[in-house]
Amino acid sequence: METVHFYFDPISPFVWLATKQLARIEATGVHVAIEPVLLAGMLKAHGIKGPAEVPAKRELMFRDVMRLADAQGLEFRGPPGHPFNPLLALRMLTCVPSATSRKRFAFALAQAAWEKGLDISDAAVLRQVAKDCDLNGEALQVAAATPDVKQQLIAATEAAIGRGVFGVPTFAYQNELFWGTDRIDALLRRIGGHRIDEARLKEFLARPALAQRNV
Repeated sequence: METVHFYFDPISPFVWLATKQLARIEATGVHVAIEPVLLAGMLKAHGIKGPAEVPAKRELMFRDVMRLADAQGLEFRGPPGHPFNPLLALRMLTCVPSATSRKRFAFALAQAAWEKGLDISDAAVLRQVAKDCDLNGEALQVAAATPDVKQQLIAATEAAIGRGVFGVPTFAYQNELFWGTDRIDALLRRIGGHRIDEARLKEFLARPALAQRNV
C-alpha cells in the first residue's frame, strides 16, 4: 500500500479542515500517515511568517476558515488565543506508536482547538483529549518530557524542512508535495495517475530572474 504523509500541526485551522477530508484520500487505497511537525520551526528555517502573524492576512485567513467551515457544515469556535504553543500536544502525538490511535488523537486535537474552543496548550486539556481517545494522557505526558521524544519531533521537523515542506497542512506523495487544504483535489488527481510535465517544470525553474525586489 502506498503512503501519503500528512505533515500535521494543530496550530493551523487549515489542518483541522484537512482532517475532515482525509477519508477522500484514503478512499483511493493509500495509507495516510500522520507526521507531527512544528510549524514554527519550519517558518524559522525558511525565513517566513505564518499568515496569522501578518496583520493584513490575519482577519482574511480566519474569515476564509469560517467560510470553508460553514460550507462543510462545521462549527468554528477557535482556541482561546492564537497563536498558541502546540509543543506538548505534538510531543504527545509523537509518542503514539499505533497509526490508528495517532490519527484518532491528531483529529481530536484539531477538533478540540477549532471546534470545541479548548486550549490544547494546557496539560489538563490534553490529558482529557487523550483519555477520550482511549489513551493514557498521563503516560504520554511523561514520555513527551523525555529528551528522546523531544529530539524525535525536532528530527521530524528537520526532515520535513529538508524535503521542502514550509507550511501545514502539507501532503507528500511519492516525490511531490501538496500544500494546503485546497490542494487535496490535486493530490487525488496525482494519486489517480495525472502528472505534470517534469521536464518543462525543470526548464522553467532554470530561467533567470528578470527583476529583483528590494526587501
